[in-house]
Order: sequence, then structure tokens, then C-alpha cells
Amino acid sequence: MKTASVTSPAFYYNYLKMIRVANLVIIAVTQYLTAIFLASPGDNLRSVVLDKGFFLLVLSTVFIAGAGYIINDYYDVKIDFVNKPKRVVVGKTLSRRWVVIGHLVLNIAAIGIGFYLSTTIGIINLIAAFSLWIYSNQLKRLPFIGNLIIGGLTGLTVLVVGQYFSERAYLILCYAVFAGFITLVREIIKDMEDLKGDERFGCKTLPIVWGIPNTKKFIYLILVLFVTTVFLMIWPLSQFLPLTLLGILIMLIFAIHRADTVKAYGRLSTICKIIMLLGVSSMIYL
Repeated sequence: MKTASVTSPAFYYNYLKMIRVANLVIIAVTQYLTAIFLASPGDNLRSVVLDKGFFLLVLSTVFIAGAGYIINDYYDVKIDFVNKPKRVVVGKTLSRRWVVIGHLVLNIAAIGIGFYLSTTIGIINLIAAFSLWIYSNQLKRLPFIGNLIIGGLTGLTVLVVGQYFSERAYLILCYAVFAGFITLVREIIKDMEDLKGDERFGCKTLPIVWGIPNTKKFIYLILVLFVTTVFLMIWPLSQFLPLTLLGILIMLIFAIHRADTVKAYGRLSTICKIIMLLGVSSMIYL
């Protein structure tokens, strides 16, 4: 199949498709809401939105995430032809060479921006970029460790806001823990959704090693740990939020228990995204 030319609109459309624009928007919104409601409560909305340094921080985070999606698609192209053939871009509408170039350009730009802002943020961006590469290349095919890395990196996108503003560290840590846990659950659910292709190409994800029933039990254990941790961290600040989260996660557990098809697991993944957005929105309440 002929790949799109660099001068054609299809070339740029497929890049946008590959970097998951909707997910990048969620990352950017999460960081801005964290800055507005948690990290810089003494500043007005205008000062945060117009802060050029913070805009660059968010841009670098989005670049790293986009590069991560690109390299993940690059290494997973054979698996994706089985699991999600309509979403395949690498080697189909974009040449592998341009995919690698896009990954390198985004990562170099993100790391450069990070060091421009501060040495600490530069090092964080460098570690995040490397972690996403090794995750896509090796770790995502191993049980749990790849899921844990993605959960940790998601929490880091919130923590780095606190690093930039250096304020209200405890509240920011609470939301970083929340983001990390719900992402960890979502990543394991995605492994259940992608079981067929992963198994064909020798991956050793939890659903393949343990089977779906045992993987679901492990998710329930994570959710119990999730609720317990959030209760302990948030209860002194608010009783309403942890109780609301408990109710939502109980409904999620019932939904996971009933799910038994690829479409059902896909819906669960979307539900986890919604829970993430609801959690981020609760910053307004605090």
C-alpha cells in the first residue's frame, strides 16, 4: 500500500490520528486544572493561562506522550493488525521512517524544553521519554511491570506541575496517586481487550499469564488498595470526595465482573477515562 506524501493532508491527519489527540487534550487539561485549582490558588485564572513557562511545560508533556503513542504503534504494528486493523497507520499510510522521525523530533523538543525550564524538569522529561521507549520495546509484553510504568508516568504528569509551581505539594500528590491508580486499572483492562493479538505474538501480559478471571480478581485487589489509599489521603480534607469515589468504583467493579467481550472491555477502558476526568474536575470542589 502506498504511504501518504509529506505534502499531502493525509500525512498530517494520520500523524494526528497516531498521537491520540483526544488523550493529549486530557493530559493538557489535567495539568492546567492542577495549576489553576491546586498549584497556584493565589493567582488568578488569567495569570496561569498566560504563564509562558507553564505553557511550555504542558507542551513538553504533550510532546512526550505523543512520542510515546508513536513508538508504541511502531513496535505494535503486527499486534494491531490483529486487534485493531482499522487503526493501523505505521507502514500503511505513514512510512516507518517518518514514524521514527516523528518520535525523535517530539522527544528531542520535549527534553529541550524541559532543560530550558529547569534541570529538574529536563531530567524528568528525559526519564519519561526513555521509559516510554523501553515500555513499548520490551516492558509492555511482560506481566504488570509495563502497566505499572504507565500508571506511574501518568501520576508524574500531575506531580511535575507541583515541581513547576512548588506549592500545595500534598494535594497534588493526592491527585497524582488517583491518576496513577485509575490509569493502572485501565492499562490492565486494555490488556484484556487486546488479548488475542498479544497472545499470537508472544506477549506475556497478565490476562495471558493468569487468564481473564484471575486478572479481574487482581483488578479488584488494586481497586480496594486504590480506595483505601484515597480514603487515607483525602478524608482529612473532604469526606464527600472519597465516598463518591467509593460509589463509582463499586459500580466499576460490577461492570468489570460482567464484561466478557472485546467491546465490553473497550467500554470499560472508556469508563476509566471518564472517571479520570471526573476526578480531575473534583479539584474545583477542593
